[in-house]
Amino acid sequence: MSSSFRGGLRATNQRTKATPSASATSSTNTASSARPRPSDKLNPKTIDPFAEPRRSPSAFSAVYSRGGIPCRLVHGSVKHNLQWERLPETIPFDPLLITLAEGLKETRHPYTFVSQEGFKELLMVPGAKEKVLPILPKVTAALKGALAHSDGSVFERGLNALVQLSAIVGPSLNIHLKQLLTSISKRLMEKTYKEQITAALQELEQYGGKESLGIIKSKIPTYCSTCS
Repeated sequence: MSSSFRGGLRATNQRTKATPSASATSSTNTASSARPRPSDKLNPKTIDPFAEPRRSPSAFSAVYSRGGIPCRLVHGSVKHNLQWERLPETIPFDPLLITLAEGLKETRHPYTFVSQEGFKELLMVPGAKEKVLPILPKVTAALKGALAHSDGSVFERGLNALVQLSAIVGPSLNIHLKQLLTSISKRLMEKTYKEQITAALQELEQYGGKESLGIIKSKIPTYCSTCS
């Protein structure tokens, strides 16, 4: 065997030993990528502040999307309206009125309009009082959520709905009034709502009778009756 051949063979063997196998290289790269790099601490992953936040659907929007609310919003040139799939007086109040009251906590269109307008229109049907009374505790519990909401628009919708409910059920609301007045009294400290709340309290007293005055003053001592 010539010396030149032996020298080439040795060089080939040395290159073979120096070159790692493909699997070894892959394992090394995988282990390297799994280890945190110093730059990761200096440049942590951030959230895009301009990205649209993902919102999970609320209970009301989920019901509305699958057709559980038998009415739809109709956009008009001047004002919006609701189009009912059937006459509102033929629709059971349980659970629809409760669902609409829960929907008053919504902050997105069209759910805000559908909930407040649907609640109001359902209370206007003949025999509404008889339909509301059996579910009054559940309706007032839903209204309490709206009145305690941090969003001012939600609070206003809840307050309007409470007055509408009081006009229908009258003194029957008194037993639930104290728990509702707690959230209302907190908002009374804000000038933005003082006039609106005062007007609402006057209507609650009017519809609730003499008993309601004592309940209102127990939670809001500064309230002055306007009823003779």
